[in-house]
Order: sequence, then structure tokens, then C-alpha cells
Amino acid sequence: MNENGTDGADTVDRADAPDSGTDPLADEDLYRVLGPDGSPLPDATVPDLSDERFRAIYRDLVITRRFDERAVSLQRQGRIGTYAPCAGQEGSAVGSTHALADRDLISYQYREHGAVVVRDLLSEYLPYWTGHESGTEAIAEGNVFPLNIGIAAHLPHAVGAAWAFDYRDEDRVVAVHFGDGATSEGDFHEAMNFAGVFDTPTLFCCHNNGWAISIPESRQTASDTFAGKASAYGFDGVRVDGMDPLASYAVTREAAERARVGGGGSESDDDPAGGDPPRPALIEFVEYRFGAHTTADDPTAYRDPDDVEPWRALDPLDRMEAFLRETDRIDDEGVAAIREEADEVVADAIDFAESIEPDPSDMFDHAYAELPPEVRRQRDELLAAVDEHGEESFLREE
Repeated sequence: MNENGTDGADTVDRADAPDSGTDPLADEDLYRVLGPDGSPLPDATVPDLSDERFRAIYRDLVITRRFDERAVSLQRQGRIGTYAPCAGQEGSAVGSTHALADRDLISYQYREHGAVVVRDLLSEYLPYWTGHESGTEAIAEGNVFPLNIGIAAHLPHAVGAAWAFDYRDEDRVVAVHFGDGATSEGDFHEAMNFAGVFDTPTLFCCHNNGWAISIPESRQTASDTFAGKASAYGFDGVRVDGMDPLASYAVTREAAERARVGGGGSESDDDPAGGDPPRPALIEFVEYRFGAHTTADDPTAYRDPDDVEPWRALDPLDRMEAFLRETDRIDDEGVAAIREEADEVVADAIDFAESIEPDPSDMFDHAYAELPPEVRRQRDELLAAVDEHGEESFLREE
């Protein structure tokens, strides 16, 4: 693998790429499979997947987009807390997760909702956004680490988990997701250095959507690319069109295989059985978020709305649907069925999340092994007030 492609053989010839006026990534040196119109690019290799898997990727893209739309609406209605929209970035989360084995661990930042959708954990997950920690507990059972709000703070933990898998000879890798802003944090560099020195089976999935909240990429790093940072730590980096689900799948799949078994090699004193150790990788998914950083953000304060429009030509849902139609893997009826299924899946998740009866005492659990006296006093005072006045007195009228 190199910085610009999985092995260099399938890198798109830039002369054959779409015109830069309609394709924001036309002049970028990165790995791609699909053009903006959904057709495979010249010299690109389409992943060897079954028709069912291709349609499953599209299904998960549609469900993720539908969930995103409903989640933003729910937040505006006050039914969930602050939410991080993912529109435009579904391709990288869905494509990369399909490339992993179910046993592989995903360490989640807060925008890769597609990873949870692929693992069929949406109903279990949504309660997190309604204020119930049961949501993070549930996705952990599906090999998805709970969300991390602290920027880059989860990267050392992800590397530690990968190191443990390697130490115990478990055939598992860890895909840890983070934004480009996380590369400015010390945790990023410490995790990368540790992974490189100890050959942990870690995939560092950097989502470069052009902005770290309101800070543009140009103010985030002086490096030519984020993928290029991997070389300082002794392993490979690759740039990929993150709005291309099939390219995201292909790059992640190869990186995961290298992380499991290494790059091959001959017998040596250090490795008498032959073969290289597992190797980490840094994947830079180049993409764009169509909306706000979170529902507490106003992107018009720092970027021109007209700058978003060219990126809509790379919408991962449109490209994947066009590819499936062009290759006769789906038709109008199939698309309609998936959209209907997406509505049902999301509606069921919302119904489940809103069926959970909150217990006021839950907010005091798990923060401390033993409650400090002041926090214990606050808990007892609250519960006494609930007993005296009834729960109805503390509920907001709808």
C-alpha cells in the first residue's frame, strides 16, 4: 500500500478523470472506483462482491441517510440532544464497515452512524442520543466502542485494544474513526507511534471533510496530506474518495488484511515462521459534510453555502444507486423497497428509544465507584422531591 492507492496498480489515471469543474476531487491524487455518475472509472477495479452485498451496501447507505434526516428533526423538536449529522459522509462509514469482519472492533468518534447501521444496532444505539447510557452499552456488545466526544482521546484506547488482540493471538483488527482535527491532538501522535512500534492491528480512519468545526484543512496542517503523516511512524498511509462507498470498501479491506497477517516475507531470526507482523495503516477518507458540524453549529458563519454544491455531485447514495442500476443489480422496484425498509427501520428505532422509561437515579450511576458526599446529597434530595411531588411534576409537557 502507498499514500495514493492500495498497491498502485488500480490508481485512476488522472487524464481519464471527470472534469474538475463538476468533480471536486478530479485533481486529487487518491484511490477511487466510481465516478460522480456512478460508473466505474477507467482502470478502476470494482470489488468482487455478490449482488446481495452490493445491494446491502446501498441499503445501509439509505438507512443511514434516513436516520440522519430524522435525527436532525428530532433534535429540533427537543426529543434528542445535540446531534452530529453525517450527510455526505455515509460512504466512508458504510463502505469501511462492510470491509470488516463482525468480530472486528470499531472505535467510534461521533459521526460514523453508518457503522452502527451496518452492524444492525440502530434501535439499540438511538437511546444514547435520547440520554440513556444503555445505548452505548448495547453497541459495545456489537463490537462498537461507545461514542467519544473528547477529540482523539479514544485513539490510544483503540490501539491498546488492538495490541491486546495481537497479544492473545485473536484474529481481530480495530478500525478507529476520527476527524482531521484530531490529528492536531497529542493522543493522535502517541497512538500512531505506539501502533507503529508494536505493530498493532489498527486501522486509523481519518475523515477529512475539509473542516474541524470552523477550522479549514489549510489551518489544520502544513502537510500535503493527512495520509502522509503515517510515514513518520513507520507504516503506510492511503488517500481514498470517502464519498465512494466501493473505494472505501476496497481500501479498508486491503488494509485490514495487512493488519491481520502482515505483508508477507521470508523467514528471519525475528520471525522463524516467516512472514511480516501485522501492520497498522492510516486511511484518509477525503469527503465533505453537507450540513453542520453538529446541530449546535451554524456552518454559514464560516463557509460559503455555494461551496457545498459541487460536492453534492459526489453524493454517495446517488453514485451507489446509479452503479447498481447501470449494472442491472437494482431497478425502480428494488430502490422503492429499500427506501420503504429504511423508513420502517428508522421508525422502529425511534419508537424503541422513546419507549424507554427514564429513572432519575440513573444519572448518578457509574460516574463514581462511590458517590462523593455532595453528589450523594444531591441524589437524595432529588429522589426525595420526586417521591413528594410525583414524577409528573418533573416531566415536560409535550
